[in-house]
Amino acid sequence: MKISNPAFNYETGGQTYSNIRRTDPRIAAYVTEALGEAKTILNVGAGAGSYEPDNRYVVAVEPSAMMRSQRKKNGKVPALIGTADSLPFDDKAFDAAMAMVTVHHWPDLQKGLKELRRVTTGPVLVMTFDPDALDEFWNVNYFPELIAVERQRYPKIETIVKALGGNCEVKPIPVPLDCVDGFQEAFYGRPEAFLEREVRKSQSAWGFLPEGLEEKLVKALADDLESGAWDQKYGNYRTQPYFTCALRLIVSQP
Repeated sequence: MKISNPAFNYETGGQTYSNIRRTDPRIAAYVTEALGEAKTILNVGAGAGSYEPDNRYVVAVEPSAMMRSQRKKNGKVPALIGTADSLPFDDKAFDAAMAMVTVHHWPDLQKGLKELRRVTTGPVLVMTFDPDALDEFWNVNYFPELIAVERQRYPKIETIVKALGGNCEVKPIPVPLDCVDGFQEAFYGRPEAFLEREVRKSQSAWGFLPEGLEEKLVKALADDLESGAWDQKYGNYRTQPYFTCALRLIVSQP
């Protein structure tokens, strides 16, 4: 199945997104460290505000009305309507910029990343998933078509690095067992979460599957959980405190 447009329609599928996708403080610590002493921060593809620091001046840009509407209840500043590939700011307007698990939605990735670099004097942070590491998570054995979608949507790490100018550090981020940000890897030791429709609706890749396939994939996992087959193969993950797989924080310096 080929994906022609990587952008997920949050207007119809994002109503409960921020109930599941929240800032995990242990992951946020990596973001805070990378932001350094920056006082003015631009967050592009800001969504409901995950990982925005509360103690600095933040300007958020988000194209989805549904996602913008969820910011107020999360105590976040209102977001400007806009997209990454055409930022309405002067050159070097911000100390730092961030794009948290959003670049796989951008139709013009190259232009968007160059815009981030243009308007920023200091670090540009991109949190994303490495498509070349997706096979390291057990869900590839239960949801192979879902992972095939993710591989198409997530840009290669080297593509991001090059577009940002090359002066980058790529940090693998360990995910805690009780992670409160509900991306797929967050449930490496809590597989029952994938049986919950609200959890899956907060993971955009499910929205790209053909009709009927989601239910088939979830049933296979449910059957193995009920029979104990999942625990026989992967039960050690239930007590593993951290899992380092595909989550990356790319920190670009000017």
